[in-house]
This record gives sequence, structure tokens and C-alpha cells, in this order.
Amino acid sequence: MTTYNVTLIPGDGIGPEVAAAAVRVLSATGIRFEWETVMAGAEAAGREGNPLPPNVLESIRRNKVALKGPTATPIGTGHRSVNVALRKTLDLYANLRPVKTLPGVKSRYTDVDLVVVRENTEDLYSGLEHVVVPGVVESIKIITEKASTRIAKFAFEYARIHDRKRITAIHKANIMKLSDGLFLDCCRAVATANPGVIYDEMIVDNTCMQLVLDPTKFDVLLLENLYGDIVSDLCAGFIGGLGMAPGANIGEEVAVFEAVHGSAPDIAGKNMANPMALILSGAMMLDHLGELDAASRVRNAVHGVLRDGEKLTADLGGSSGTIELTEAIARRV
Repeated sequence: MTTYNVTLIPGDGIGPEVAAAAVRVLSATGIRFEWETVMAGAEAAGREGNPLPPNVLESIRRNKVALKGPTATPIGTGHRSVNVALRKTLDLYANLRPVKTLPGVKSRYTDVDLVVVRENTEDLYSGLEHVVVPGVVESIKIITEKASTRIAKFAFEYARIHDRKRITAIHKANIMKLSDGLFLDCCRAVATANPGVIYDEMIVDNTCMQLVLDPTKFDVLLLENLYGDIVSDLCAGFIGGLGMAPGANIGEEVAVFEAVHGSAPDIAGKNMANPMALILSGAMMLDHLGELDAASRVRNAVHGVLRDGEKLTADLGGSSGTIELTEAIARRV
């Protein structure tokens, strides 16, 4: 049996709790893992003066795969986002966030099944900011032909492999004619080379309205970095919130799997966190490793627990804790 060496980044806040939950459920599949635990985020910044120490990057490059808990990012001050630094340093150019209705989860929306494909390395997240004069700050949006073409190819390849029928490129090219215009030019060129997938375009603000009216009209959404971040959080609301939304950051050489949600420091250490998003991210990791049966068993276990209302956390309408929910899922796996 193959043993997979995987970098484990517990993260901040509820991160260590949900990371432990994901490890427990993944181990219940019978797949053999060797977990290499490394620290990144606020705790690492406090210990080492660096939120992303070199050993974290070395571990991920060596193992090729990582499972990551949420890390805290100070607002308006302090250290740079660990997520952004990881994505840029390791060239994790594709952020993949599937959004699918889950059984037993209360929502006004049903039959949602869409995928957000987000460019992950440039746009306003390049972090190029400076003070022009006191009281005036300039933030530079970077869009390149290389990155736009690469993410479009990823989206069309994903659609082909997963039998997706339609890709919608999301933009604001009516205002940002050069930057978003370049993004669209690249998407159109890739679409022309892939006639088997329907391609269309939509302005980002209209997209948000149309999503809220009827998300079932969408299939694969292809977006630049900032739009993708915002729209994917909106889409998480269709399936019960960020606590149910898994994600992956994929590059040519390595992949990092993480939940969409943040570190939730207000409930850290209280056995209250919902671990399902990171558990489902772990299922995406299993898919990436080619362990499709194990991935399916993890998803089926999560669905079964939700369907039966077994040991759910408070955000799901239950009264159980993180540990109890995790064990309920692991037993079903």
C-alpha cells in the first residue's frame, strides 16, 4: 500500500481543531499518511518573527501536497497574508472551490452544483501598494496574458475531465478595459480551442445578482483573483456557509488543500468549530492523489451525518462539538 507524505499546517484559531478532525477522518479511510506538521500564521510569526518560515515552503515542495488549516491575517496592519504568500511563492495558480448542495443543510437554495475557478497569483492581490502623497494610496492591479491563459486552460481542462458543459468568464471589462479586457481576450482564445464546452461572459456585478436569483443557472465560473475571492464566499452561502465550503490551491508541482473559512478566534479551543469544510477539502486531496474510492467514502460519510442530523455542531442546528461530529463522520467512513 502506498504511503503519502503530506505537509500538515494546523494554522491559527480553530485551525488546529479542524485540522485534527480532517486527519482523523482521512486516517479512517485506511489510506496511509505520514503527516509532517509545520507551523505558519500568527503563531509562527510570534515564535519566529516570520508567518511563513522557510521550513514550511521546503516541506510543501518536498511532499508536493499539503493540508492547511486557516491562518489569521491582521487587518490593515501587521504581517502579509500567509495564503497570498503561499500561492505566489509556490505558484499555486488555480484556486478551485466547488459549491454543491449538501443533504440536510438548511438553505433557501436547492440543487446547486457549480465550481469557482479563480486565478490565484496576481490581480490586486499582487500586493503592490504605495503612498503617492499623504492621503493618497495607489494599489496596482496586475493582469498578464500568461496567467490569464493558464487559468483559462485549467478551467476548460477541468470541465472536460468532470463533464462540465459551460464556462462563464466573469469580468468588469466595461470599466477596466485594458486589464479585464486582456483577461477576456485570453479566455476567448482558449474557448476557441475548446469548442466542446459552451463559453459565455458576464459582468461581475450582474453575476452576483444572477447568482442570488438562481445559482442553478451556472456551471463553471472563471474569474480573476479578487472577483473569485468575493464570488466564492457568496456562493458558499448557497450551501450553508463557509463552514461547508472546501477548496484547493493547485500548481504545476504542488497542491495545498484548505477550507474557505477563516480562523474564527472567538470560538477557538471551545470544541465548537464545524470541521466539515476541511474534511471535504481532504476529500479533494484524496481525489488529487488518485484515491477516488476513499474520497467518495469521505463525502458519503459527511452526507450521511448531515442527512441523519447526527452529532451536528451549533451552526448546523445541533448541539454537539467538533470532536463528536468528527467521530460520527469517521465511524461512517
